[in-house]
Amino acid sequence: MPEGAPVNTGAVRWPGPDSAHFAVREMQIKLHRWAGEDSSRRFGDLFNLVYDPAFLVHAWERVATNTGARTPGTDGATVALIETWIGVEAFLEHIRDALKSGAFEPVEVRQVMIPKASGKLRALGIPTVADRVVQASLKAVLEPIFEADFMPCSYGFRPNRRAHDAIAEIHHLSSGANKFHWVLEADIKACFDEIDHTALMDRLRARIKDKRVCTLVAAVLTTAGTSVEPEGSARAEKLAVTGLPADRIGALALEHRIMLHELTTRTVSLEETFMELTAHSVEYLAGQPR
Repeated sequence: MPEGAPVNTGAVRWPGPDSAHFAVREMQIKLHRWAGEDSSRRFGDLFNLVYDPAFLVHAWERVATNTGARTPGTDGATVALIETWIGVEAFLEHIRDALKSGAFEPVEVRQVMIPKASGKLRALGIPTVADRVVQASLKAVLEPIFEADFMPCSYGFRPNRRAHDAIAEIHHLSSGANKFHWVLEADIKACFDEIDHTALMDRLRARIKDKRVCTLVAAVLTTAGTSVEPEGSARAEKLAVTGLPADRIGALALEHRIMLHELTTRTVSLEETFMELTAHSVEYLAGQPR
């Protein structure tokens, strides 16, 4: 168990939203520090944090305050319905017991079609509220660990970072005493549709050795992909092993960033190689007779 991790013993005491926020934040700071101090460290015994009351309350608040709170999954339950007919603590208690016992399994997502800028339609899978809470808790545990690895030049799908920050950085690097004059804009066709689940899980396991956490992430990936297509279809079979749907608050948002980090690392490596070759070329040309 990570040092300082909350201990789940006896009757469950559900903290208020503020107490949960500070408890989760304190643990996240520790996880981030440990990850930053040792880039090769693999974290175990994290699953107890996923079902810790503070993390579940924090996850519930993220889900309940999201714009999608009024949208149900395949079970028809919305945040408002759960608050009115079940009760938040009873709902979270059920999730916690299922996670602890190993009985929790993500259920099929509800498929809706949303328009794209091109005029085509895109299939979007909507998880149940329970699955959203588990994913948000999972993300709260894993995010500080992987954030320690992400590069400062990376802005996509990261907390407290947005496209405007990237634009501001470009302005900074291309003005004043800075000597950068070129901006390369590129787009990867169907980027997240082609992400290989096996490759993603390999990158996850490079930092996480808790088998229960890895198993849960793998189950989320499989369910999120296959449920938006007819069972047995070629597309469904492909999505069972590749592709990530759009997500902003759940674990899949972190999976997006993990794969973007791999792309960023390779891009920076190519940039450094190019700059080195350019420097050698300048040195060579400077030594040639005129």
